[in-house]
Amino acid sequence: MQRTFAAAVAAALFLSGSAFAQTAPDYSQVEIKATDLGHKTYMLTGQGGNITAAIGDDGIILVDTQFALLHDKIKAALAALSPQPVKFVVNTHYHGDHTGGNEAFAKEGAALVSHPNVAKRLTEGTTNALTGAKTAPAAPGGVPKQVYTSPSTVLIVKGRSAQVIHEKNAHTDGDSAVFFADANVLATGDIVSLGGRYPNIDVAVNGNIKGIIAAVDSYLKLSNADTKIVPGHGPLLNKAQVQDYRDMLATARDRVAKLIAEGKTEDEAVAAKAIQDLEQKAGANEQATTNFVRLVYRSLKA
Repeated sequence: MQRTFAAAVAAALFLSGSAFAQTAPDYSQVEIKATDLGHKTYMLTGQGGNITAAIGDDGIILVDTQFALLHDKIKAALAALSPQPVKFVVNTHYHGDHTGGNEAFAKEGAALVSHPNVAKRLTEGTTNALTGAKTAPAAPGGVPKQVYTSPSTVLIVKGRSAQVIHEKNAHTDGDSAVFFADANVLATGDIVSLGGRYPNIDVAVNGNIKGIIAAVDSYLKLSNADTKIVPGHGPLLNKAQVQDYRDMLATARDRVAKLIAEGKTEDEAVAAKAIQDLEQKAGANEQATTNFVRLVYRSLKA
């Protein structure tokens, strides 16, 4: 892939239609599309976070599950690729557009795997730091029981393995990336997120812009020019595009940090419009930029 970062954003906007539409999706119209990444590994797109599927000889390792109402369509898309059952579901973080299908896959025998903080957030429910909107606890059957507390863990099905890597205080405080070395595929969750948006810094659960950048740095070290990088949202990326994304984040961090050093309040930092020139690069709108400045500010102050 030779597309630039801006081209990747443009593609994401085209594929998603109106990037800022607030109406609830009509799940009956959602189509799950599979992109072949090689070595029996696929990127699945539909509504919500991207899914990565690695097919072994006796089972599938699945990264994220989108929304609950899409489970049957996701299952059908997987069945078209392989007759093997889903043995592991890895949650990259707790947000519902990545974990909604958990319970249904667990009922079918999949082990739900995550960092402990994902299980904690799903069990307790959460509150949006910007809007105050509350998300209720998930059903117990949708909460991961197989949690890992070490920096990383390995999942194995016959003929395949996945390295699950914890990223501290980044998009959330429970983020995991998943690397399939045999296919040279890296699934990042929402630490890398494109398409009419900046990455969400979930400061309500200890998310931090510095942690996001540190995580992206680790992805760049892990990757090479041939690595296929599946973001939480948006099109498939390569290392050069993720480097451009990292540079954008660092620019935003540095400019907001300068305003904090000058003694600006959060509202004054928003009014300064210090990152307006990044809107086009991110494919975002003015409200998204305002929200991003607030979240960068809060995470740096924390």
